[in-house]
Amino acid sequence: MKCFGDYHTHSEYSHGRGNLRKNIEIAISKGLKEYAITDHGPLAWNFIRLGVKDAQELIEIKKKISLLQKEYPEIKLYAGVEANIMNRDGGIDVPRNILVELDVVAVGFHLLIYPTDFRSVKDIIVDNRIIYKCFPSKRDNIRKRNTEALIKAVQKYNIDFITHPGYGIDIDTYELAAVCAEENTCLEINARHGELTEGFVRAASETDVRFIINSDAHSPEQVGELEEGLKIVKKLGLSKDRIVNVQ
Repeated sequence: MKCFGDYHTHSEYSHGRGNLRKNIEIAISKGLKEYAITDHGPLAWNFIRLGVKDAQELIEIKKKISLLQKEYPEIKLYAGVEANIMNRDGGIDVPRNILVELDVVAVGFHLLIYPTDFRSVKDIIVDNRIIYKCFPSKRDNIRKRNTEALIKAVQKYNIDFITHPGYGIDIDTYELAAVCAEENTCLEINARHGELTEGFVRAASETDVRFIINSDAHSPEQVGELEEGLKIVKKLGLSKDRIVNVQ
């Protein structure tokens, strides 16, 4: 079993360290046939550059990737985004008119973002960073709200995959996976985050959801580093047809 593509990676346009060309060349050197750049949406822009400056910059990145595709015909290149969940209603920080222009739409729950209203600051940042840790009686409600936010996003947008489900937050994996299966949205097996252990994959695999293994690379040398994800798949005995990017 081998992965032929890596669809969740970052560049210097968000908080990655590699430029587009270098990332592509590393992807080719590691034998990938397909490769995507999915920098963070604009509201991950913080005191340091964590996301693109604005959503329009995602289109500029796509134009550059289209030009690079002509130079590297041996690999299929994609331009996308890792958008951020912004509120309990499943809203994300990239408008629909931009999403439809992109090749890959990934969505993740992150806590280093700028929600645009007070309630969302409480729901996403305060509750998950402080209340969840300090008040155990509140955890079930926070877990439910987190799960509902992701489910609403999946139902609202045409999302290719959810990135690192459960990373940094508590969610109901089975419930999310069941909805993703209905909406033809994959769940990511993230090879970078050790928090995503086989327990998450085992719970999700009880549904009909399909998985995608990605590196979540933040530097060129991390591109295509997918073995940790493959180890989980092999250990749990998942069939190849459950993983969209293996052969």
